[in-house]
Amino acid sequence: MRMRKKPHGFERLLALSDLLYPFEEIIAEDRTAKNSVRLEDPGTVFASEHPLKLEVGCGKGDFICTLSEKEPCFNYIALEKVPDVAVVAVEKYASRRGLGRLGSNGGWVASDGTLYPMGTKYPIELSKRGNTRFAVAEASEFLSGMPDESLAGIIANFSDPWTRKSSYSKRRLTSPEFVLDYRRVLLPGALFSFKTDDEKLFDYTLETLEGSGFSIEYSTRDLHSEKDSGDNIITEYERNFMNKGMTIKKLIARPVK
Repeated sequence: MRMRKKPHGFERLLALSDLLYPFEEIIAEDRTAKNSVRLEDPGTVFASEHPLKLEVGCGKGDFICTLSEKEPCFNYIALEKVPDVAVVAVEKYASRRGLGRLGSNGGWVASDGTLYPMGTKYPIELSKRGNTRFAVAEASEFLSGMPDESLAGIIANFSDPWTRKSSYSKRRLTSPEFVLDYRRVLLPGALFSFKTDDEKLFDYTLETLEGSGFSIEYSTRDLHSEKDSGDNIITEYERNFMNKGMTIKKLIARPVK
């Protein structure tokens, strides 16, 4: 389902641009927002030098907000190509980090009550930005700029299965092209984690990973029937699918290098 266009989406991303990665360049085109895919040294972006993980397709941010709080020993980049979705995730993260809230009449209200009017930037101290940055970009472009063996993990949850036509398969986030990029940027021993409700996409992903130099460390077609599923972070999509009686599939794979 397509996300409705967010009022003043560009201005709202601009207000919290210190939480974007890379955060120095936001380009406005026809009142949309996107990031340059110029990548920066994570050491200049995060206050800590923790290992870096990537979520591909963060959606509205429920998962990454919870994960980043649960595992503060990692830094995270949350990647989302749709600006109107990304702005929801960024604002959610900022609110949960105690950085304020969206003003009722526009602008961003900082935790001390200061209103930053629509179209202005809220300057956030590096030490208060937490361990997550958001990137608004196409996954293929973003990954192509990532250095080899630079990520301690990659997560992809409930991506579009692209099953309507066979020619769409190359758009899947687990197509051979994407998987080879995952293999290239993952550190030795790092893991790729994947969840979906779609049976065909799950089968396709297993086949693609095994054919692209990954070993399958864990696989289930009914995650919530597993005894150790209590540590699972339930996403918004996951909850919706569960309410419809759908089973959740999950796998964890490791590149063989």
